[in-house]
Amino acid sequence: MNESELLFATEGPLAFVTLNRPQAHNALTWAMYDGLVAACEAVDASADIRVMIIRGAGGKAFAAGTDISQFQNFHTEDDALNYERRLDEVVGRLESVSKPTIAVLEGVATGAGAVIALTCDLRYGTAKSQIGVPIARTLGNCLSAANYARLLDLIGPARTKELIFRARLVSAEAALTLGLLNDIVPAEQLHEQVQAVALEIAGHAPITLRTTKEAIRRLQVHRRAVDTDDLTVQAYMSADFREGVRSFLEKRKAEFRGQ
Repeated sequence: MNESELLFATEGPLAFVTLNRPQAHNALTWAMYDGLVAACEAVDASADIRVMIIRGAGGKAFAAGTDISQFQNFHTEDDALNYERRLDEVVGRLESVSKPTIAVLEGVATGAGAVIALTCDLRYGTAKSQIGVPIARTLGNCLSAANYARLLDLIGPARTKELIFRARLVSAEAALTLGLLNDIVPAEQLHEQVQAVALEIAGHAPITLRTTKEAIRRLQVHRRAVDTDDLTVQAYMSADFREGVRSFLEKRKAEFRGQ
């Protein structure tokens, strides 16, 4: 990975992870996913770090999911299954960080970018923030069971189905109502407000924070032992998925045929 594409810095008790590909709306490469895991390891290894903040560079996007160009090399069932397993490992590692995590949402968080944001413990955005997983309109693929479960935990089955079926990007106000955002902050105050919240949390009892977070994670994880490999293969090996990738890269509307 070009190390400038994922930046890691600390300031007092806070760790800052910056997704730094603003020219690509911070779309994540495989190496950036590895860098996120490394950042999680660094946060857990430091007794001085109390809160981890993840943000996107450029002010227009938190992250626009996985870099779609990488899907051009998908040819086998193992390609599909290994991708979802690898993403599950990354997101699972983020979820298991022992310190509180906060996502700063400027602009859009879509696809895997939305999953990363929704895996964080808290999310703060601006009036222009949008969250969505528009795969039914863009790529024609699916999520893993674990990531469907994360959405179910946050917004329930009916809202999860609506989010996926309609390929919606949820506005900041709607996201706040649904619980996808914790608060909407004026754009010019967003980073200052998030840092203030992080410092407030950092001043609280670390054991209470750690045990509370882990207890909630354990309560939620029971949903995620479902085997959906057959569904992953069905989606990623379809002609529709290949059409979705091609149309995305060619900047045109996909023509899905249900094949």
